[in-house]
Amino acid sequence: MKKIYMDNGNIVAGITLKDKPLAESNNMALHVCQNSNNVLENRKELADFLQVSIQDFVCANQTHSANFHRVTQLDKGRGALNNSDAIPDTDALYTYEAGIVLCSFTADCVPVIFYNDKTGLIGVVHSGWQGTVKEITFKLFQHLQQAEQCNLADIHVQIGAALSQEKFEVDEDVYRKFKDLGYADDYMFFKESTGKYHIDNQLTVKKQCELAGIPAHQITIDRTCTFQDPAGFSYRQDKQCGRHLSFIKRHQ
Repeated sequence: MKKIYMDNGNIVAGITLKDKPLAESNNMALHVCQNSNNVLENRKELADFLQVSIQDFVCANQTHSANFHRVTQLDKGRGALNNSDAIPDTDALYTYEAGIVLCSFTADCVPVIFYNDKTGLIGVVHSGWQGTVKEITFKLFQHLQQAEQCNLADIHVQIGAALSQEKFEVDEDVYRKFKDLGYADDYMFFKESTGKYHIDNQLTVKKQCELAGIPAHQITIDRTCTFQDPAGFSYRQDKQCGRHLSFIKRHQ
């Protein structure tokens, strides 16, 4: 089970969903599985849908960092069949090369998928609250602009399903980190009855995209809450949960 965010004939992007009849409810992550064969079976189904080999997948060992990696053909298959050769300590991947499936794993964190039709650039970002306060998305787009001479006005962004503001309750320490960003105030409120702050991580990431230089009308958000929706994996709801896989691939 998956949701396709875009398919223009050349670029296809989407997110896999929780699906109880499938192995481990369609868990896509090897680092949180009961049996790796179940995950590989689920990944194989996605590969068949994308008309690629599972060896065309590229996965990272995500650590809530602000690190990113430019993927090449030499990276094909990294993290696809086991975690030992996944790209280490990295939470964002991008490439200009066709035939590669870039993968990002989430369960409440914000997945960011982006592409540039003019240059063939595609990418994925894993932005949990730690990645957001480290500004991984903003820093990646700054890098693309400065080091890759990328025109950010040509980039389209899809922000995927994540934990909603209603369910993202935090204490003052996390609130302060978002407050210190200087632009997240509009995406937070305090709930007197619980003494908790509520943060909209998706809108904070959207703001980071805009501050980097991406036009607001080229940013789309899937407001599905991974906690409330039965098709969502939620770490906050169930620490033993599986993971969604956000993916993007360019055919040629």
